[in-house]
Amino acid sequence: MPVSGIGHEVRDQVSYVTLNRPDALNALTPALRDRLIDLLTAASAAPDVRAVVLTGTGRGFCAGADLRGGAGGDDRLPGDVARVLRLGAQRLIAAVLDCEKPVLAAVNGTAAGLGAHLAFACDLVLAAESARFIEVFVRRGLVPDAGGAYLLPRLLGPHRAKELMFFGDAVPAADAERLGLVNRVVPDADLPKATREWATRLASGPTRALALTKYLVNTSLESDRTTAFTAEAWAQELNLATEDAQEGLRAFVERREAGFRGR
Repeated sequence: MPVSGIGHEVRDQVSYVTLNRPDALNALTPALRDRLIDLLTAASAAPDVRAVVLTGTGRGFCAGADLRGGAGGDDRLPGDVARVLRLGAQRLIAAVLDCEKPVLAAVNGTAAGLGAHLAFACDLVLAAESARFIEVFVRRGLVPDAGGAYLLPRLLGPHRAKELMFFGDAVPAADAERLGLVNRVVPDADLPKATREWATRLASGPTRALALTKYLVNTSLESDRTTAFTAEAWAQELNLATEDAQEGLRAFVERREAGFRGR
């Protein structure tokens, strides 16, 4: 069901999800977080959706979790915080990583805390020149959560990840591109156009092959060589049964451009 503060439309086989709380830099309330999870889960199963775009309005992509309700009172019991994280922020990051369609982040401004990790969990990241990424947790005396200590070492290596998490300095878009946190930086005015172009390319690709490729890359970081090679072989076995694989092979033989249908 619709939730205030988030926009959603499917256009040209792309699910466009837009955080729309610009006055709060698109900080996520529990309701917004759960709506995002629902939309990502639905995109996985929807045959008319072949890519997902996450973006925001205003000056922020997402300033993280909305903490204005407080961090909990004196009646909090051991295990309460862990449960909230497991069922909340961690579940959101998992929904991005597990989505069977490619997820593109279009980072239009500040991405802090959970908001930064939401972008880093996406398969591809476009950033406006004004975007910046902040591991804000240390500034609040907190441990990084929302999957940060899982995602950042895999993107940057442990030393760079610790530098960002220990100091909490803002990372401008250009530096984020240099470090490998984002794929491409574009002028602010060009972000919508660049996003549409990449989303269109993703949506016109062999959707099941992309899903299996995403799975192989994501799981390779926890796999030994034998496990990774076995997964690759079975993924190719499964993929060759798809219509798109057959179309791609025919197009190669016939020396023409393939027309993938996402099946």
